Amino acid sequence: MRKVVLITGASSGIGLALCKRLLMEDDELHLCLGCRNMSKAEAVRATLLASHPTAEVTIVQVDVSNLQSVLRASNELKQRFQRLDFVYLNAGIMPNPQLNIRALFSGLFSRKVIHMFSTAEGLLTQDEKITADGLQEVFETNVFGHFILIRELEPLLCHSDSPSQLIWTSSRNAKKSLFSLEDFQHSKGQEPYASSKYATDLLNVALNRNFNQRGLYSSVVCPGVVLTNLTYGILPPFIWTLLMPIIWLVWLFHQKPESLNPLTKYLSGTTGFGRNYVTTQK
Repeated sequence: MRKVVLITGASSGIGLALCKRLLMEDDELHLCLGCRNMSKAEAVRATLLASHPTAEVTIVQVDVSNLQSVLRASNELKQRFQRLDFVYLNAGIMPNPQLNIRALFSGLFSRKVIHMFSTAEGLLTQDEKITADGLQEVFETNVFGHFILIRELEPLLCHSDSPSQLIWTSSRNAKKSLFSLEDFQHSKGQEPYASSKYATDLLNVALNRNFNQRGLYSSVVCPGVVLTNLTYGILPPFIWTLLMPIIWLVWLFHQKPESLNPLTKYLSGTTGFGRNYVTTQK
């Protein structure tokens, strides 16, 4: 029986690269592309099938910043599948990122310069808006829409005899100092992306506590510094090209869900000599 993998945000960036790598690992997969833009999704599907004709690639239209779209997609998936083996919760936004020049130059001459560049803590601010659902756009897209998707898909995910795996695309930029339960949507701050990623880290822990006994496991990963639609607007492309490692999210595809530490974030990295590796962070 084919393993079924659902990936949100599959038409570009990390999601698209992940689709290609997964099919390189196992071209007998049933890959379901969760995308907002159907024309882009159809083009991606055609490209994937051209290189992996034995795979099964389907599309579900979903916009995780819109709850009606999430509910429609959930109902469609429950009609199509009896189970989902892996769900990569990858779709996300960082609207209008701006580089904080003052924080950059201040950090260059501090002891935290390496930490600053590896996490971007304090460097990036964003402007965002309110969605049609009345929520902060970043919070709904990066956190809440995915959470509702998971809860709606419980019948496909919770099978104690054969575990399913949730894999969240998090970030080194996720910082406790930028998250507050009193303002969990980060409506009063300027770094909603970092706040939302810390929220997904917390949600990951809660999901494991509540669903492991039902056969559902959750992990968070950081793909490292990569050139995607999120990062194009921050620095010139040639700078990102110098920094970009090869993503290793596929590593989790080969791990038994129940063997992974739910309190650990798995981070992709590349050494100065070009060797790729996976490290962990509490």
